Amino acid sequence: MAGRSADYLVTGDWSKKAYKEAQRYGRARLVASTEAEGFTRFPAVAEMDLDPDAAYLHVCTNETIRGVETFDEAALPTAVPLVADMSSHILSRPMDVSRYGLIYAGAQKNIGPAGVCLVIVREDLLGKASEHTPTLLDYAVQAANGSMLNTPPTFAIYMAGLVFKWLLGKGGLAAMAALNAEKAQRLYDAVDGSGGFYRNPVAPANRSRMNVPFTLADGGLDEAFIAEAKTRGIVQIKGHKTVGGMRASIYNAMPLDGVQALVEFMADFQKMHG
Repeated sequence: MAGRSADYLVTGDWSKKAYKEAQRYGRARLVASTEAEGFTRFPAVAEMDLDPDAAYLHVCTNETIRGVETFDEAALPTAVPLVADMSSHILSRPMDVSRYGLIYAGAQKNIGPAGVCLVIVREDLLGKASEHTPTLLDYAVQAANGSMLNTPPTFAIYMAGLVFKWLLGKGGLAAMAALNAEKAQRLYDAVDGSGGFYRNPVAPANRSRMNVPFTLADGGLDEAFIAEAKTRGIVQIKGHKTVGGMRASIYNAMPLDGVQALVEFMADFQKMHG
């Protein structure tokens, strides 16, 4: 919105990137950051330097790289429109959409193939895009054209439709939330119960149910862990290059049996190398 700044909350690598990107287009304010603590928690509202006249407040509700998620939607400030990047945990549990001015999400985690972007925007916010906004990215124009201003990625949308039917068949988001909570709890219990052999630094209240990063007390065992995990059919367990260690991404499509297989392997690996 012309003449106004936007507030950005930085709780991980993706919100940090969003804040940096926003500075290219206007005045972006940093309201709080947990980077000095290694992005291990979601800050309380009392810690945020909020601008009551901001155009919006941007948050990333689940940070994939460090594994930080916010579950207390009621605590998120809504004095100004709340804009949320939900790419990595949308459809993992029920969300109160009414609290947000805009939600955006890439499809590639819980919806379908990469290439589809989902946007939910409050109708009163439409028509306020900058004059320099490309027409394709003007949500008012997209809404007026039924989200088909251009040829949409039809196959990816078809696949997303199949995923939606699959979710409904599983009992919807309430059932998915219960399953995801159980998967995450089993994995965190394995980490916390290892006596320090495995570690996760994230505050328990903000531990992601989608992305569980952990390190080994002896980093020299990392490559052995990855190699031996592969022999058990467990792949893509290596942590993000910026933080190292391991990361288990347990999105909706990961069954409980898959998490249990990892938990059992972790116990076996500790017996062999602990």
